Amino acid sequence: MLRLPPFRYLAPRTLSEATRLLAEEGPQAMPVAGGTDLLPNMKRRQFTPAALIGLRHLRELKGISGSPETGVRIGAGETLTSISNHPLLRAHYPALALAAGAVSTPQLRNAGTLGGNILLDTRCNYYNQTEFWRHSIGYCMKRDGSICLVAPGSPRCWAISSADTVPALVALQARVRLVSVRGEREMPIQELFRDDGMRPYTREADEILTEIWLPPAPGWRSTYLKLRRRGSFDFPILGVAVALRCEQDGQIGDARIALGAVASHPVEAEEAMARLRGQRPTPALLQEVATLAAKRARPLDNADLTITYRKQLTPVYVRRALDLLIGAEEESETE
Repeated sequence: MLRLPPFRYLAPRTLSEATRLLAEEGPQAMPVAGGTDLLPNMKRRQFTPAALIGLRHLRELKGISGSPETGVRIGAGETLTSISNHPLLRAHYPALALAAGAVSTPQLRNAGTLGGNILLDTRCNYYNQTEFWRHSIGYCMKRDGSICLVAPGSPRCWAISSADTVPALVALQARVRLVSVRGEREMPIQELFRDDGMRPYTREADEILTEIWLPPAPGWRSTYLKLRRRGSFDFPILGVAVALRCEQDGQIGDARIALGAVASHPVEAEEAMARLRGQRPTPALLQEVATLAAKRARPLDNADLTITYRKQLTPVYVRRALDLLIGAEEESETE
């Protein structure tokens, strides 16, 4: 049985108290909400914080409010279940609702939060193992070792971003808010990430992710598709989020395509997005766009299934997502 290491649990009652405690405890403290990722990592000794700052019951991190016309605010402490079931999100921001509903199992979605999924630790087959297993192979660069076992000649860690909701939020052009005792800052969600398996976030250790803002949704359609070994529970080995805004004349006014689980950060398919904008969708164009998007996927041997299989499935899943959205648009025009 894997046991948690010793730690102190602090339960602030307000956001300001939580930021103060996080600052006072220093780098040896970590915030925890649902704990569905952090606690297993602690059992495997990937994290050994001296103190955990509980965020579960902070009112400031709760709530879903707004409208598709003005935009929507989501508290980072909202559970993945509440997001996947919320009528407003399902109707107007379906990529996020689908992504939240694709995470793990119902029990873990009931506990896990949107903020926790966004800040999910990067994953790798050589890293997400017990401490005993990692010790037997000499550890890796991400924890206790000096080399990346995926690419031993590389100076960096190649652990991958495996959060389902992140590609959806990138495609939806979400913004996030971070709060600390030093103040607060807001940024596009893309700026929260960097291409570094060891230090994947621009969030500082004393900052708390408090809320996510979704822009107005009129004219937009979106979806999310997930590839994994089994139909439930597993982390993605490919996540595809697509958002399209179609004009009345049938042209695509804007397009957003984001890929997950193919790099240490969410990947945007800029060339594919540019090829779609201002065009009328045809089967040939959609296949070209799917192929362009797949060029941005460069999987390594650090997740389930083979590199070749994951690479080959990327254009298939992008094309499926595009077909779903184009088909939905055509159906709405004929009703």
